[in-house]
Amino acid sequence: MAPTSVPTAPDTTGTPGTAAPPPPFDPECGAALAAVGELVSPSMLPEQIPAVRAATATFGVEMPDFLETDFDVQTRSAPGPAGAPEISLLIALPRAATTTAPVIYWIHSGGMVMGDNRTGLAEVLGYARDLHAAVVSVEYRLAPEHPHPAPVEDCYEGLRWTVEHAGELGVSPDRVLVAGVSAGGGLAAAVALLARDRGGPALAGQMLLCPMLDDRNDTVSSQQMAGLGVWDRTSNDTGWRALLGDARGGPDVSPYAAPARASDLSGLPPAFVDVGSAETFRDEDVAYATAIWQAGGVAELHVWPGGFHGYPLLAPHAQVSRATVAARRDWLRRLLAP
Repeated sequence: MAPTSVPTAPDTTGTPGTAAPPPPFDPECGAALAAVGELVSPSMLPEQIPAVRAATATFGVEMPDFLETDFDVQTRSAPGPAGAPEISLLIALPRAATTTAPVIYWIHSGGMVMGDNRTGLAEVLGYARDLHAAVVSVEYRLAPEHPHPAPVEDCYEGLRWTVEHAGELGVSPDRVLVAGVSAGGGLAAAVALLARDRGGPALAGQMLLCPMLDDRNDTVSSQQMAGLGVWDRTSNDTGWRALLGDARGGPDVSPYAAPARASDLSGLPPAFVDVGSAETFRDEDVAYATAIWQAGGVAELHVWPGGFHGYPLLAPHAQVSRATVAARRDWLRRLLAP
């Protein structure tokens, strides 16, 4: 999300007028989006990344009041990929667990270029509190300073460490799921692919919340939402170019960078995919869930009418936001039940 103190960039990634008008925002979400319009602009150019990082450094990192009463919180360091620095993991272990706790392995948002392992953590901690689950949140290296494969390899190595140290942490190695929102959702999908292709760790599920999956940035929804919401196709192009450089959109992009490039989605853990109807990622997320079904897999898909990118965080009191959070919690409960 780019603050309006940074000049809004024109949409330069496609030809205007090639898509139908955008679907309308949900009225409550639209009102919330208008209210934050002075702080949020949909478009970001590469040269604006440092300013956006500084402006959003404290956004979405507030911890819930119950964190220290309901969880034992620690920070651990895990070995990074070969030749790379160690990975910092923020670990919250439930105090009320009566059995070995399941794990939600959390990968934060930020368009591949911003955020840290506290970003968006309050929501997932709320789910973990209800389910007596542990949360492990990974700090991965950011693009463009660290392009692909650095972010996804960090996330994968943090997951491996978590499963290998499950006994020490008092968590269940057999009930670990990957979860993430936006860029974190894309990385979660990529980690699930890596885990399948490298023979482990075995995952109970993958929770992909409005995931950033397709570097080609050419869907109808990406065109419809140009200049609208909080993350449009100009910002999307900036994020993907930071991660992939000139390879973005070309023929040789790895599915571990952009999971929409995967030709085989068989053998993956059950997926939960949700997205708003009024956001850039709508069509690529629907296509990903569809491809899982076509490969014989299990996926639950929700397309929330009128939701913009990040609406549960920016419009938490909207009816559609409450329904979204309830659906996410219900899926986790069904997946992680002993």
